[in-house]
Order: sequence, then structure tokens, then C-alpha cells
Amino acid sequence: MIQGKTLDAWYESHPIIKELVSLQEITWFNPAIASVSIALGDVGLNHNDVKDASERLRRFAPYIAKVFPETAAADGIIESGIQPLKKFQQRLLSEAGLPGVGSLWLKKDSDLPISGSIKARGGIHEVLKHAEDLALQAGLIKLDDNYEALASDSALEFFSRYKIAVGSTGNLGLSIGIMSAKLGFQATVHMSSDARQWKKDKLRASGVTVVEYESDYSVAVENGRQQAEKDPACYFIDDENSPHLFLGYAVAAERLARQFELAGVRVDADHPLFVYLPCGVGGGPGGVAFGLKLAFGDAVHCVFAEPTHSPCMMLGVYTGLHDEVSVQDFGIDNVTAADGLAVGRPSGFVGKAMQRLIDGYYTVTDEELYRLMFLAHELENVKLEPSALAGAPGIVRVLNNEKYLERIGVSTAKLANATHLIWGTGGSMVPAAEFATYLDKGRALQHPAQ
Repeated sequence: MIQGKTLDAWYESHPIIKELVSLQEITWFNPAIASVSIALGDVGLNHNDVKDASERLRRFAPYIAKVFPETAAADGIIESGIQPLKKFQQRLLSEAGLPGVGSLWLKKDSDLPISGSIKARGGIHEVLKHAEDLALQAGLIKLDDNYEALASDSALEFFSRYKIAVGSTGNLGLSIGIMSAKLGFQATVHMSSDARQWKKDKLRASGVTVVEYESDYSVAVENGRQQAEKDPACYFIDDENSPHLFLGYAVAAERLARQFELAGVRVDADHPLFVYLPCGVGGGPGGVAFGLKLAFGDAVHCVFAEPTHSPCMMLGVYTGLHDEVSVQDFGIDNVTAADGLAVGRPSGFVGKAMQRLIDGYYTVTDEELYRLMFLAHELENVKLEPSALAGAPGIVRVLNNEKYLERIGVSTAKLANATHLIWGTGGSMVPAAEFATYLDKGRALQHPAQ
């Protein structure tokens, strides 16, 4: 019995579950989406909260520039560029037998400094929020001070009295561990079985304690939470429920709006924007989508992408049960090469807050992730890890669904003016040998006869 119903009863009441359980690639566009003016109220956060996070990141910029020299050229602002993907778009659409309409871009959070993934946004923001709260309370700094002062030996000693803990499949642990250790915190990252070895090695080299588990993400998170509850000096960063992570991700949208403006990309009712976001527990894509809705209103359409073996957010929203249900409840194993997306139970906070703001969800196989990774590298010379390619099939899934496009009022003429954006969530820091192995897998899938 699953939440009081047999599996067959679930299949009858929610037919898509049968396809999820059989690990098929599927697409589901949520008929319950609502306009921004109505649905933003579900979130419990607003533009001022995002502005607050943005200003905090700006206050810390002098400190970031000093302690992470790779950010100095950008004055300590942690940001990534955008890149058109003309050849990749042509290949994706020709494979699907679709006309070459609109334009496809990549948001290169794969290249973000410090930790090389989207988690450098939310993860680092929450660490800085905690550090700022402690430093202000202790009189180490005032809000209008130059935060470069926090790079001093006395600040390091101060922060060393405190601990930060987090549970992670990999990338969030990297961002939080590296930032926490740099400030001087005693940092512990609880890593699930799917976390890549190189990520654990990098954390340990940065002075972070890594605790490994044979179990999945949920167990790692729960153990991190329990550690923090026993220790008043320990602050737990809760990937499943944290508004501070969420707001750190949301800051990306105002910056993207400026980048589009500089690139001559219009976003309005006649020039719709479709954004494809790889989804694990939901915090990263949820926060970015929230920011996008604030920035572009109903002109932006956000779609979440998940591995066939870990479709937790789609399952949670589709059933309406959110974090009360896991993929394992339905016999789905949550084992995927997309380590950052290997999550069995979604964030209840994000699922409920964003369920009327996310247009749709789709799943993709590990094999397709590797194949697309190879193609993107071969055609566009971009370095993405497998999970970051989850957004790549989005343009095909959207263009293939006429009912959805009709329902949201996107005509053929508007599609010709549409922009499609893959959110590249990680990849630049993957070690060369490991990346070469990924490429070999992708090449073999793209060219099976060779």
C-alpha cells in the first residue's frame, strides 16, 4: 500500500505513474498552472527577499574577490555567462524531425567560480548569510563596512568556533564545504552513495570533513540534521526546506535579464522564453524559476527535467503528495549517473510553493544524458557533467506538444521568436580523466557501430 492505495489503484487514478515506474522517458505539462499575479502568492517570498539576497552577495563581493582570486576580475561577483547553441539546436531538432524555430542558449552555471555548479549560488549565499548574522551580532562588522575585513586572522578564529553541516549528493556539498572552510567554519558534508569520488577528494583537500553513506540522499540529509540538533554551535543547511538557498538561486534571474538585454534577446508576450532546469530535490531549479517569474512574468515558461530513475518532483506534484511520497515507494530505485539529481523525495517547500508556476516536467535516461553530453562537447565545445544535460531535450519536448503550446497561447508566429535556455548546472570542475570517460560513454552511444 502506498499512501493508503494499491499500486494498481494509483495506476488507475494517475496513469502517468505506470510510465514512471517502467522508467520510460515521459513529459507531463501541468494543467493547474496559473498566472504570476495569482500563483506568486503560493511562495511566501517576494521581490524584496530576492533583493536582500542580491545585496548580501554584493556586500560580500570584496571578501570573495580577496579570498578567491579567480573572482577578482568580476569584482567578487559569482556569475556565469550565456552562450548560443546553434549547432546543438540544429542537431536536436533535426533528430526529432522538427523545424528550426527560435534560438537555443546555454546558461553556463557549469562554469561558475569556486565550486563549478549552480550550487555556487544558493549554497554560498546561505553560508554567507549565516556568517554575516554571526559577525554582525558579535560586532565584527557593520552593514556598511568593507567585508574584506572578514579575511583577517581574527575573523577566521571567530568563525572557527562554529560549525556548518549539510547533506548532499555532491555539488551542494562542494559549494557549502569550500565556502564554509574558507571563512574558518568547521564544515561537515554528509555525502550520499551516489556522490562522485573527486567531489569528496576536493572537499577533503579544502579542509572539510566528509562523512560517507552507503544510502541515498535522504539518509545523508537526515544524518546532517541530527548532528546539528545535538550541537548548539552547529548550523544545518537544509537543502529540502531552506528559503536562504532558494533566494540565493533566485538572484540569477535579474542577472540573466541583463545578459539577455546586452545580447539583444527580447523576452515578452510575443517573444516567449522557455527555460529547462535539471531538478534534484528542487531547491536550485525552484529558486531560479521563482526569480525568472519575478523578472519576466508570464512570458517565461519553466520546465523541470529529471532522470528516469529519480523523478521525485514530478511524482510529488503530479500526485499532490509532494514530500509525503518518494520514488522508492513506487519501486523506482533512485540510481542514476546524474549524481546531483539522484533524489528520491522532493522538497515539500519547493513543490508546494512552485506547483502553479512550473509549466511541466519530463524525464530522461542516463544513456541519453551521456549521448547529449558528447554531442554538446563535440558541436559546441562545452564541458557539462551528465546531470547538466537533463535540460537539453526540453526544446524538443515543448515543440512536440501542440496541446500545451495552444493552452499557454504560444502560436507558430511566437515560436519563431522564442528563446529556449538550457540551465547548465555543473561540469567545469570535473577532472579531465573522468570527463574523458564520460565522453567515451557518450561517443559509444552516439556512434554504436564504431
